[in-house]
Parts: sequence; C-alpha cells; structure tokens
Amino acid sequence: MLAACTAAAVWLAGCGSTGSTVPGQISDATAPREAVAAAEPAGSSRARTPREYRQDAARHVYARNADRIYAGKLPPMLYAVGVLEVKLDARGQVTGMHWLRAPKHAPDAIAGIERTVLAAAPYPVATRLGSVVWTDTWLWDKSGRFQLDTLSEGQLQQ
Repeated sequence: MLAACTAAAVWLAGCGSTGSTVPGQISDATAPREAVAAAEPAGSSRARTPREYRQDAARHVYARNADRIYAGKLPPMLYAVGVLEVKLDARGQVTGMHWLRAPKHAPDAIAGIERTVLAAAPYPVATRLGSVVWTDTWLWDKSGRFQLDTLSEGQLQQ
C-alpha cells in the first residue's frame, strides 16, 4: 500500500509542465524555476476552434515575453523558422509538443522555442474546447528575439 501511494505521489508530481520536459520535445529545455514559481492563471479563452485559439495563445506568449518580441518587420533572412504543435490540457498546461518543421540547423533556437513555450504555461483555458492543440510558426532572429506568424508584422524584402 505504501509503495502504491508513493508511486501515485511521484506520478502526480510529474504532471503538467512545471519545469519538466514533455513528450515530443527535441531539446532538454525546461522552464526556468522563476517562471514556474511566478506562473499565474492566464484567464480563459472563448475560442470555438483551435484556429481561433491560436490568437489567444500567441497574445499570451507575447505578453509573457514582451522584451523578446522582435519589433517591426523581420529581416529578409531569418536565423530559424519552426512550426510547432503544442498540446494543452483543459487547465492550460503543456502536455506535449510535436515539431512539424524543426529548425535542426539551429539547436539553440529549438531549445529557446521549447523553453519559451514551457515558461509561458499556464496558457488561457479554452473553456469551449477543453484540451486544445495550438499550432504556430516561430520566426526566430539570430538575436534570440522572435515573432509568431499569427501576430507577425511581416518581413523586409531583400
């Protein structure tokens, strides 16, 4: 009985995205401890589809990373572009990631994106959807600043 209770406690401690990696990650990035400690509920989303939810999730990431958002039009040549699906549970916690297009030439960008996703949890609760998969394209500058395609200001021409 004691062994079963201990196993259950260990399993529960691993739930959510509080500082740990999640299935589908390529890097071993984790959310910084201070981000996990400061995590407050992100409110709710009234989105009716994952496509509508994308706006709420992108705005949430921007709010949590205001100093890291690339202001204005992006340069013509980006350091990395990645397309990532993020699986969120009904509480807005990250339960998994799946790269549709990983910028494998830039492992630092992969780690930065995954760390940013984890540190932004919890995400707005999708009250009409429950769990949701949020897909967005990450436009990553060599400076480490970024834009999400959903809220992008565009890109300069050559």
